[in-house]
Amino acid sequence: MSDNFSAEVSSRICQHMNEDHSSAVGIYVQAFGGLMEATSAKMLAIDSQGMDLMAQVSGEDVPVRINFDHELKDSEDAHQTLIAMVKQARVKSK
Repeated sequence: MSDNFSAEVSSRICQHMNEDHSSAVGIYVQAFGGLMEATSAKMLAIDSQGMDLMAQVSGEDVPVRINFDHELKDSEDAHQTLIAMVKQARVKSK
């Protein structure tokens, strides 16, 4: 994990995403993880290169690593990137 993504920063982002944006986390595993059959997902960790998620598929936990299209600079870059990814996934699904 880069210095910009300490365990505390990763934990804070994951907690926020899981509590306030769980549907977005599900969209990430479906659109970028290729698990269209996932019924739910949880963000486990985030770093400057990507995010680690756990998806539920047919009642089983499936780990998913999604790499970003660029190296994130800081938590604000993470915020903007995660928003852009949800928008991109929603456009693809139409």
